[in-house]
Amino acid sequence: MNSDYILECCVDCVASACAAQKGGANRLELCSGLIIGGTTPTTGLLSSVKEYVDIPVYVLMRPRFGDFLYTEEEFDVICRDLTLLKQAGADGFVIGCLNPDGSLCMEQTEKLISLCGGKPVTLHRAFDMCSDPYGTYEAAGALGITTILTSGQRNTCLEGLGLLKRLSSCQNGPRIMAGSSVNAEVISTLLAETSLTAFHMSGKKVLQSAMTFRNPNVSMGTADLDEYSIWQTDTAEIKKAADVLRRPK
Repeated sequence: MNSDYILECCVDCVASACAAQKGGANRLELCSGLIIGGTTPTTGLLSSVKEYVDIPVYVLMRPRFGDFLYTEEEFDVICRDLTLLKQAGADGFVIGCLNPDGSLCMEQTEKLISLCGGKPVTLHRAFDMCSDPYGTYEAAGALGITTILTSGQRNTCLEGLGLLKRLSSCQNGPRIMAGSSVNAEVISTLLAETSLTAFHMSGKKVLQSAMTFRNPNVSMGTADLDEYSIWQTDTAEIKKAADVLRRPK
C-alpha cells in the first residue's frame, strides 16, 4: 500500500485485529462493543492485541453508548481509563467530548490531550454530531488533534460526500478520515472524487455462535440484538480495500 494512505480497521477482539492486519490494514482502532458503535476497551484486550499485531493500535475512549455529553463522573472514568491504556501500550487515542450546544468541549478535550502525553489523537464521530463542522475542525486543529474521523455528518460517508470534499480540501489542519459504510468500492469512489487519503472500516462479517443449546426465553441484551451472532473482521474485505489503495495513482 502507498505509504501516503491510512487504512484503519475498527476491531473489538483479537481475532478481528489479526484478520485486519493480515488483510492489509496499517492501523487499528480498538474498542469493545462494536455492535453499539464501540466503547472503551479493557487494558487486557489491548495487551492481548499488542501481542498479536505489529501495526499501531489506537484506542477508543467512550465510556458508554449514546451521546458525547459527559458528566464529571463519566469524564473522570475516561481520564482514568486513558491513563491505564497509555501505560498498557496504546499507540494513539480516539476521543470526543461535546457541550450541550453541540460545540467541542475544549476544557475536557484539552485535558485528554494532555493525558495522552504526546501520542497522536483522533477526534471520533462526535464530530458528526457537532453543530458547526467548520468551527469544530478549526478548534480541533488548534488543540493539536491530528485526525478527524467523520462520515460528513450523514449516516454514510457517501451521503456526506459534499462535506468530506470541502473538509479534505482544507490546508494545515487535521487529516480527514472517512468512515461509516466504507468498503473497497466506496474507497474507489472517494479516491476519484476527493483528496482523501485516510479510510476507516470494520470489514465485518457475521458469524454464528458455536453454542448448540440456546434458551429462547432469555435475552442478555435488548430483544433486537442477537447474542448468537458474532461480528468479526473479514480478512478478504480488508484485502479488497487495501488492494484499491495499492493501485498506482
